[in-house]
Amino acid sequence: MEERMVQSRTHNCDQLRLSDAGKTVVLAGWYENLRQVSKNLAFLQLRDFYGVTQIVFEDEAMLEKLSGVNKESTLQITGTVRERSNKTDKLPTGEIEVVPTDVKLLGRCIYNELPFEIRQSKNAGEDFRLKYRYLDLRNPEVKEKILIRSRVVTELRQRMNDENFVEITTPILTCSSPEGARDYLVPSRKFPGHFYALPQAPQQFKQILMASGFDRYFQIAPCFRDEDARADRSPGEFYQLDMEMAFAGQEDVFEVIEKVLPPVFEKYGTYATASKPPFKRIPYLESLEKYGTDKPDLRIDLQVTDVTEVFGKTEFEPFKDAVVKAVKTDGFTATRKEIDKMMADVEMESGNKGYWFRVDENGAYVGGISKFLNDHKAEVDAALSLKPGDFVGVCAGKKTAAIKTSGVIRRMLGQASEGHFDKERYEFCWIVDFPMYEIGEESGELEFCHNPFSMPQGGAEALDAADPLTVLAYQYDLVCNGVELSSGAVRNHDPEIMVKAFKLVGLGEEDVKAKFPAMYNAFCYGAPPHAGIAPGVDRMVMLLTGEESIREIIPFPMNKQAQDIMMGAPATVEQKQLDEIHIAIKEEKSE
Repeated sequence: MEERMVQSRTHNCDQLRLSDAGKTVVLAGWYENLRQVSKNLAFLQLRDFYGVTQIVFEDEAMLEKLSGVNKESTLQITGTVRERSNKTDKLPTGEIEVVPTDVKLLGRCIYNELPFEIRQSKNAGEDFRLKYRYLDLRNPEVKEKILIRSRVVTELRQRMNDENFVEITTPILTCSSPEGARDYLVPSRKFPGHFYALPQAPQQFKQILMASGFDRYFQIAPCFRDEDARADRSPGEFYQLDMEMAFAGQEDVFEVIEKVLPPVFEKYGTYATASKPPFKRIPYLESLEKYGTDKPDLRIDLQVTDVTEVFGKTEFEPFKDAVVKAVKTDGFTATRKEIDKMMADVEMESGNKGYWFRVDENGAYVGGISKFLNDHKAEVDAALSLKPGDFVGVCAGKKTAAIKTSGVIRRMLGQASEGHFDKERYEFCWIVDFPMYEIGEESGELEFCHNPFSMPQGGAEALDAADPLTVLAYQYDLVCNGVELSSGAVRNHDPEIMVKAFKLVGLGEEDVKAKFPAMYNAFCYGAPPHAGIAPGVDRMVMLLTGEESIREIIPFPMNKQAQDIMMGAPATVEQKQLDEIHIAIKEEKSE
C-alpha cells in the first residue's frame, strides 16, 4: 500500500518567539538563502507566506541533506527552538532560531540560477518580472501590495453591507454596447455570425436592477475594455466598486461614498489623513479655469490665472491671438538648468511650450520672457499680485491646449515649490456640473460629453434650449490626489427624456430601442429615479500603496501591449476550435 505523505507544520515562519524556546516544531517554506560558515555550521533562511525563520545547522550530516538542493526549493524542517545569540530586530522572529533534527525536500527547484534574486525582483525589467510572475510574487514587497488589495476589497464589501447595499453579480457574457471603448468579442458556437461581448461595465444591468425593484446594489465588478495601457490603467480587465441607488439623487451618492472611502484610505493608505465629508464640490468649467484640469490635485494650493488680456498686449509672438494662462508661486528656488528641464517636461507631457519669468528682490522681472513684459509691468503686477521672490510659469495657445498646459505647469510647480504641496494626505473632491454635450474632436458633430444615460439638469425643458452646449448634466467625477477614481451620474430613467436627449446627437427613438432594448423597455414599465457611481478598485489600491504603476497592485497583470507573457496570451488556437465557432482567420497580404 502506497504511503500517504502528510505535509504539516506546527507553526508558520513568522510565528515563533522567545517564549517558544525549547519546543519541538515543524516548519515548511522556501529555501531563501544559506550562509555556510564551515563544514558543520550554516545559517538557512526559511521563508513562507507569513515571514522568515532562521534555521541553524551545527551538524555536518544534517547539513549534507541540503547538498544538491537549489535555492527556492521547498523544505520541511523539524527541529528545536532556541534563543538566538545574535538577535536582530529586523525580523519578528529575530530573537530565536531553530536547530533541525530532520530536513525533508518537498518541492525541488531544478534550476541552479534564478531569473532574478527574489527580494530584488523589482529591479528586473517589467516583461521579465511578468514572465516569471510566480517568482516575482514571492518577493515579500510585491506580495504585500496584493495583500493590501485583498484587505481593501474585504473592507469595501463590509462597509457597503453596513450601508444596506446588496451584492449582486451581473453577467460576464452579454451584448456589445456603445460605451466608448472597444469591446472584447466572444463568438457564439450555437449562433453563427453572432457574438457576445465582455462588459465594459455593468451599467445597463445595474440600472435594470433598479427598475426591477432592488433598492441598493453593489458589486466588485470586473470590467473589460480593449484599451491601450497607461500608468494608471491596465489593458484588458479592471475592477470597480460598482453601486447604484434607487429613489436617489446626486447628494445621496455623495453621502455614501464620503462614508465608505475615507476610513479605508486612512486605515490602509501610505498617508494617514484623508478628507472628511463633505468633499469639496467643484464645477467642471471652474476646475478647468482654476486648476487646468478636471482632475485637480488639491494637495497643491496654487491656482491658474487667465492673463490673456494683459499678456496679449506684449510683443511676444506666441501670445498673439492666443489664450494665455499663468501660475504664480513664491516657493520655487530652482536653478536655470532645473527650470529649463521643467519647461521641457511640460512640453513633453502637454505637447505645448511653457514659459517663465521671476521677480527679483527689487521687484524687477528677470529671466525667461521678462524682457517682453517690462512695458506692461504695472498691469502684469496687478493681474498676478506679484511681489519680490515670485516665480511665474506661463503658457499660451488655443483654449484647450492652454488649459491643459497650465494644469501641467501648476502640478509641476506645486510639487517643486516649498510650502505649496501638502503631500502626506488623501484629498478628495467632486467635479460636478459636466456639460451634457460637446463637439467631437474627430467628428465635428454634437456628441455626449460624459455619459449618454445621464439626466440633464432641468429635465426635458433643458433639452429644448437654443444651444445644447449650454445644457448641464447630473454627472460627477470623484477625484483623489489628481487621480480620477470614478465617474457617476444621476440616470435618465424617463424614456421620453431619453429619446429627446439622443435625438440631439442624431439618434431617433428606434435607434435607442435598438441599442438599449432591455433597459429602454424596463423603463417603460415605471422606473425609479436612480443614481450611481463606480470607483476603480485598482486605482484606489495604487493610491493607497503609493505605487506609480497600476500593474504593481494586480496579481497577474498584462504588459503594456496587453499580453499575458506568463501564460502566453493572446495565443493561436487549433483549427477545430475555430470551426466550432464559425470563425475564419483572414490572412493579411504582405506587400
